[in-house]
Amino acid sequence: MSGGPLSHLKVLDLSRVLAGPWATQFFGDLGAQVLKIERPGQGDDTRSWGPPWFKDGAMSAYFSCANRNKQSLAVDFTHAEGAARIIELASEADVVIENFKKGALAKYGLDYPSLKAVKPDLVYCSITGFGQTGPYAERAGYDALIQGMGGLMSITGEAGGEPMKVGVAVVDLFTGMYAASGILAALAHRDRTGEGQHIDVALFDVQAAMLANQAANYLATGRAPKRLGNAHPSICPYQAFAAADGHLILAVGNDDQFAKFCRIAGHPDLADQAEFATNPARVANRERLVGLLAEIFLLHPRAWWVEKLEAAGVPCGPINDLAELFADPQLLSRGMVLEQDGLRMVGNPLKFSATPLPAPASPPALGEHDGSGGWLDQAGE
Repeated sequence: MSGGPLSHLKVLDLSRVLAGPWATQFFGDLGAQVLKIERPGQGDDTRSWGPPWFKDGAMSAYFSCANRNKQSLAVDFTHAEGAARIIELASEADVVIENFKKGALAKYGLDYPSLKAVKPDLVYCSITGFGQTGPYAERAGYDALIQGMGGLMSITGEAGGEPMKVGVAVVDLFTGMYAASGILAALAHRDRTGEGQHIDVALFDVQAAMLANQAANYLATGRAPKRLGNAHPSICPYQAFAAADGHLILAVGNDDQFAKFCRIAGHPDLADQAEFATNPARVANRERLVGLLAEIFLLHPRAWWVEKLEAAGVPCGPINDLAELFADPQLLSRGMVLEQDGLRMVGNPLKFSATPLPAPASPPALGEHDGSGGWLDQAGE
């Protein structure tokens, strides 16, 4: 493919499932040429993760979410001929991304030290569950496992309820984006110095990093945060409420917004009460305040609340299902729903003024580009 801010790059993708493919799709979206290496006959595990399916059962929807803008080569690198072909491709690549268990590629000559000898300025990124070092380095890691071990499930779910995982594989997705960011940093270093390097990215590390304010709260106090359902540990009211006909989210960020909310709700006196006048007071008296607001929200339908509160500058919005989301005029106006070859896809959220992203190419069939012989030219021909 051509165009895009990264059209000068060649990325050799030895990854599968989600974290690695999410990173390489990011590079493909931005114009890089991405060669996805897959096992002959089976391919990426997610090709069979259906239903639902696209193209009359030829491709799972799951596979399509992370593999557009790539070419697929079916190569068995467990045999010498296949490994030699991967080494040849790596000799022309800027980036290699892999997510095999620690040390698994060394016996094929596809680990970083081996490929560095062939391409000294290569940027090589390894994605694993627990990293290349430490007591868990040999263990396999999966998103749900890491959400549990990494603390996320302990703070997700209703207060007093069982731990819950997030509805999408957020650790894999965050790891993919951390990997992409790290690779871009390593490429900037390479461009200044001519030196390549190895990047070690672990799902477990990423999960700890993405705990953000919850991790900071624990490190500041030594107290592990608890599950609060849809509430926020440091802001109130900042959660979901049931209106007369559906749910919405109220996101009051300061005392002025709370006072505006109270006026619209018909209870301006609440903002003047000492127990609710400031955010720290509201957090301390969360249970009583939320109980009062829950009754008030039931007095009007969701659309009434959204219209009145938004007009007053109080952040709120409906809790949409995916049908409502992908019919939303804001999302559609931003070009976030794409279609190519009859396949509907979520667009890339980055908007470049000087280097707009090229039109997407639909995810490849297994081995679709075997006849190309390797890297295509910069025009994508």
